[in-house]
Amino acid sequence: MGPVNTENIVDLEGARERHADLSDQITAHRKRYYDEDAPTISDAEFDSLLQELIALEETFPQLATAESPTQQIGTFSTLFTPVDHAEPMLSLDNVFNEEDLRTWSERVTVDAPDAAYLCEVKLDGLAVNLTYEDGFLTRGATRGDGRTGEDVTANVRTIEGIPHRLKGTDEFPVPAFVEVRGEVYIPREEFLKLNQAREQANLEAKEKAEAEGKTKLPKGEPLFANPRNAAAGSLRQKKSEVTRRRALRLMAHGIGARRGFEPDSQSHAYEALEAWGLPTIPDRIVASTFDEALEYVRHMESSRHDLDYEIDGAVIKIDNIATQRRLGHTSRAPRWATAYKFAPEEVHTRLLDIKVGIGRTGRATPYAVLEPVRVAGSEVEFATLHNADQVKAKQVLIGDTVVLRKAGDVIPEIVAPVVPARDGSEREFHMPQRCPECDSPLAPASEGDVDLRCPNSQKCPAQLRERLTYLSGRSCFDIDDMGFVSCVALTQPLEPKEPPLVDEGGVFDLTAEQLLPIKALVLDRDTGLPKKNDDGTDKVVTPFARVEKSPDGIEHVVLRANAVKMLANLQKAKSQPLWRVINALSIRHVGPVAAQALADAFGDLDRIREASQEELSEIDGVGPTIARAIRDWFSVDWHVGIVERWRASGVRMREDVTETAAIRATLEGATVVITGTLEGHTRDEAAAAVKARGGKVTGSVSKKTSVLIAGENAGSKYDKAMKLGIPVVNSEGFAHLLTEGLEAATSQ
Repeated sequence: MGPVNTENIVDLEGARERHADLSDQITAHRKRYYDEDAPTISDAEFDSLLQELIALEETFPQLATAESPTQQIGTFSTLFTPVDHAEPMLSLDNVFNEEDLRTWSERVTVDAPDAAYLCEVKLDGLAVNLTYEDGFLTRGATRGDGRTGEDVTANVRTIEGIPHRLKGTDEFPVPAFVEVRGEVYIPREEFLKLNQAREQANLEAKEKAEAEGKTKLPKGEPLFANPRNAAAGSLRQKKSEVTRRRALRLMAHGIGARRGFEPDSQSHAYEALEAWGLPTIPDRIVASTFDEALEYVRHMESSRHDLDYEIDGAVIKIDNIATQRRLGHTSRAPRWATAYKFAPEEVHTRLLDIKVGIGRTGRATPYAVLEPVRVAGSEVEFATLHNADQVKAKQVLIGDTVVLRKAGDVIPEIVAPVVPARDGSEREFHMPQRCPECDSPLAPASEGDVDLRCPNSQKCPAQLRERLTYLSGRSCFDIDDMGFVSCVALTQPLEPKEPPLVDEGGVFDLTAEQLLPIKALVLDRDTGLPKKNDDGTDKVVTPFARVEKSPDGIEHVVLRANAVKMLANLQKAKSQPLWRVINALSIRHVGPVAAQALADAFGDLDRIREASQEELSEIDGVGPTIARAIRDWFSVDWHVGIVERWRASGVRMREDVTETAAIRATLEGATVVITGTLEGHTRDEAAAAVKARGGKVTGSVSKKTSVLIAGENAGSKYDKAMKLGIPVVNSEGFAHLLTEGLEAATSQ
């Protein structure tokens, strides 16, 4: 976050007005954050407001009164019995860039140039104070306003890892009295489980109400927006048995008032906490120079997804206690410590609309249209919502302010709505009854299917362009220069009136004469809607042709270089292995792994077509669902027509038996980790395919990992693999891995 601009405020009267407005906003947001566990803005937005207030007070010092939010810590509620801390729990000042961190360091080490720094992560949890008297836990309290907190002792006692009685050692005997400061948090995996359980409970409640014929369906419990809210809401429960079920944890990071123990450094206090049996922050170091501290900050920001808990920054403290005392503190924060806040990966934005896209197998998928927002280094305008049940489970309304999350290389995801921000103008999303592209009635493909699908698989423009895009991809025919724009042009041109392709059967028969006259709209890959020029008109291209002047000045329309390459690559693609041909047919449920299994077992597309459902289901990696889908696909005349046209064009329809046998050992000796959702197969199916080829599947990434298979929503394992320099392949690359081995698949 850069410096706050106060240039437009030139007089004290204007400054007072803005100061009052900011103070009201910050106080209200603190109440929602600390008292209600329901913030309506992101941490980054709150930090921006607070930094503006600080900048105002630096310009107009008379505004920095004791009542200013800059001089206060959080708020105090009356939900629980109030208790005073023996020593105030101060907050931390923040810095947002390396320059400001260096400035802070230079300021606090003027009189101690050789000072060491205690560096630790900044947990995104709920600050607590544990009071131990003669070693026994006598009280647990929230931070509150820093002086007075809430008594949550009964709930704290249910948290795994918090000792009810301290242990002592010869070096660190149990003190007569000590306040232990720490952070209550919920691990990432437990947070996901908690929200998944709520989603399931909400859906089951709705289904039960519908089955009973009720017209008013239950709203259910809202999902937790993030692990911090989950931890805070779980600790501040009136019923301690609810807290017990939430899998909360604690990390201690300091001490307050004490009798019978006096540390000489922050790191010395950590040693005592661990000796007494308290869990502490493990990811910490003592840096002897500022450059070492800065390197720690950089390392933790790049590896934050490796951790099983959420962090939003790093905390840098002067390690020596005597130096800390000399530096002192303001009314709200110590001068000897600061928090370096990382760039936000979770932001708030407006959900403008929910639209529906149609995939290559007809699946209708809702997606969010968002007010553009920058998160995790990129601007996000769309996010998937998976299906209508997910929209209901998340309780998202059109017009909501929503929490948007994007961690690492993960697809943007709406986590939850910010319910307190609603003003009544929001509206519920209703799944459309008809396909947005061909107007066919949407319906489940089979009983019990949660997804709606467009049944017009032959004529629906969306399905055809998506199938064509898919078959040109790396896991199918791998046709370079045949991307989404080309596929739209071949199936939905503005000119000529009749498209070159009415289905994928004619793709290998395309000619230069067919490509030259094509003029087409450029569609957005996410929405299927036309992209716009700067003047607001639809963007139109001639993707395969260009005008060239001969030496005598006569204009000729000629093929672009990319079109020439595409035609050449189409000819090369005819010799691709059988499994790629099977995958390119876009049979529902048949992905690269199932296609490979079918090619291995039958070696001939005609044999697959003639096989019974029982014969197909007996194949390892196929099963009854895929077998039924294959039989259904081949029962459609125009599907068979695609196969026959490809055959007539020279596409390979049989597999060499010697090649099939050689595939079996392609991963001999390789150690493979699988993460995320893989297209076309389950995690178990993918693991079975790796093992069948001699590979070993493990659950965690390490230096011994040969390759990471990263599907959609790959998380911390992906980040760790990138950090360690381990090869990563996606769902499409997985098929290459199985057929061609590790070296070939990871060198592309």
